[in-house]
Amino acid sequence: MVHNRVEFKNKRVIITGGTKGLGKAIALAFARKGAWVAINYSSNDEIALTTKAELGSLATKSLLLKADVSIVADVEKMISSVLDQWQYVDILVNNAGIIRDKLLMFLNEEDWDRVLEVNLKGTYLCSRAIIKTMIARRFGRIINVTSPSALTGRAGQTNYSASKGGIISFTKSLSKEMAKLEITVNAVCPGIISTPMIENLDQATKSDLLKMIPMGRFGDPEEVARAVLFLASEESGYITGQVLAADGGLT
Repeated sequence: MVHNRVEFKNKRVIITGGTKGLGKAIALAFARKGAWVAINYSSNDEIALTTKAELGSLATKSLLLKADVSIVADVEKMISSVLDQWQYVDILVNNAGIIRDKLLMFLNEEDWDRVLEVNLKGTYLCSRAIIKTMIARRFGRIINVTSPSALTGRAGQTNYSASKGGIISFTKSLSKEMAKLEITVNAVCPGIISTPMIENLDQATKSDLLKMIPMGRFGDPEEVARAVLFLASEESGYITGQVLAADGGLT
């Protein structure tokens, strides 16, 4: 369990897709614990600036990084910008992801490629770009966000499930490469979480979703954030290559 003491004071963290939803909850949780937080986003400047202001109100150092994680030049520029200002990064949270759900017979190549590019290739590019600085310091935490769809599958999500399943395999393989260097690589698997997307569903759909969850309720973004903080903490130093499901028993 993560203790109440400030254990991330001055730790440098990058969170992709960090300006809204789960990413924002994770960013704020780190900031409350004293971390320096760099949040990445791809398009919505207004939301990004609002989240940056919230981080600033917590009296922590923060950076706003606009980049498409699926484009190598964007990722390299983003990481270089952080390293120029902060010298190194302790923790990378690969949270950026998109969904383009369709049954396979209607799933066009563009939607297949885009989901794999952002979700899986983005995880690869960001991890690859940050590893050198972690290796040099012989310390690092990489936490990848996956999904129950990777473990159980879901109709209409062959592209999304494949991308998130690939993240699990990526996590396990990279953890073996990095283990002797004191760099841990783990994944968090959030269940059905109370985000605006869920809250905007009709009541019948919500009821159907709740029936799937043994605990009988949706998760809170803060509960997922606490799972991420645990895997980023000193207490988890002997845990690597694992998938921590914060899903109320869904999987």
